Amino acid sequence: MDSPRVFRFLAGKLGQGQHCVLVTVLAVEGSSMRNPGTHMGVCEDGSFNGSLSGGCIENAVVAEALAALDEGAPRIVRFGAGSPYLDIRLPCGGGLDIHFQPLADTALVEASLAAVAARRPFSIAITPDGATFEAAWASPAFDFASGCGRFGHWPQPRLVLVGHGAGVSALARLSRTMDLEVEVLSPDGDLVAALAGEGLAASQLTRTTETDGLHGDHWTAFVFLFHDHDWELALMLRALALPHFYFGAMGGRRAHALRCEALAQAGMTERQVASIHAPIGMFHSSRDPDTLALSALAEIVKAYQDTPFEAGLG
Repeated sequence: MDSPRVFRFLAGKLGQGQHCVLVTVLAVEGSSMRNPGTHMGVCEDGSFNGSLSGGCIENAVVAEALAALDEGAPRIVRFGAGSPYLDIRLPCGGGLDIHFQPLADTALVEASLAAVAARRPFSIAITPDGATFEAAWASPAFDFASGCGRFGHWPQPRLVLVGHGAGVSALARLSRTMDLEVEVLSPDGDLVAALAGEGLAASQLTRTTETDGLHGDHWTAFVFLFHDHDWELALMLRALALPHFYFGAMGGRRAHALRCEALAQAGMTERQVASIHAPIGMFHSSRDPDTLALSALAEIVKAYQDTPFEAGLG
């Protein structure tokens, strides 16, 4: 989920005329903090963005990236078990094979950021000649015999928060700290104004049937946070009919039972109604807004990580 930050870092440094390297984890042996396809960006001034091991090998990765810059050619280096770096050991005892791609221009980074902004899947393809952008998702894999691999990236989670109260603002602000796209729809004009003033996308709902502002894709999470459940029905009917990977709603078990009954009577299928996470969150005893936000966001991120998006997109 941190790849967009890495690409933005590289774009900024390249835009300043500095030379940079895109670092990619090709394969993992044993236990590892990060998976194949994880990226890190390294600049000629020694600055970097991203993390491959939680701090175990980052300094060595930077040194290897600068060496690749000096040589002007891509390279693959092993870290951990079986590495030529005898003094570098991963605490887990495993190993990482890492690709270093000096960037001759901004083409790969700009194409990746364009895909991120458009919420389109994409891949970074790696061959003996180097790394390139591909406008399609591919399961992360690398073949050492051919020296070729592809590492797909899905769009980040997008949160659509529909409701009112302090829980909405707490979840919107917490999500922003993770660089997630957030949109708020609320009948509370003061809440909308406050969030818009902080640079968050927020729109005011003026009636319970105002559903045109709801939009979804396969990487959207709909979160309903109404204390007044009279606002929910038409908005939920619309959201449930849109593509999404997560749908959650605030409220106790009795309130949710009444909600499910109303949705079923309005034509929602049993499967659609059963897909609603309610009570919302990983831990349901929370009542204060900040804990509710943390509980809900943890559940949303887990659902994102557990969803096999490739099965739905072919």
